[in-house]
Amino acid sequence: MIKNGNIEKDTLKSFEQALVNKERQGYVLRLFVSGTTPKSMRAVENINWICKKFLKGRYDLKVIDAYQELEQMTMEQVVALPTLIKKLPPPARRIVGDMSNYKRVCSALSIDQ
Repeated sequence: MIKNGNIEKDTLKSFEQALVNKERQGYVLRLFVSGTTPKSMRAVENINWICKKFLKGRYDLKVIDAYQELEQMTMEQVVALPTLIKKLPPPARRIVGDMSNYKRVCSALSIDQ
């Protein structure tokens, strides 16, 4: 709301708080891989690099060997490997492949670079 040409203090404060919360927002990521295949290992390395470079302690990454945890793969409806699932923050996203195009991965995950 604008009063006398100025933004109301409450509105400005809410906006500033939303920016702070966005910066602190944690990411919950699940990376499904197929053992130690070269493509799976590249995906693990690439996601680890992206998380360390752009999320700096604001992430929970769990690497799941789909063949060791078949039930979880079925529950998450993973049909191709490797697959990265972003559970939080919304909206949920899925990325399939070795995650080598970090700009595409960051864009899909809504990570500011």
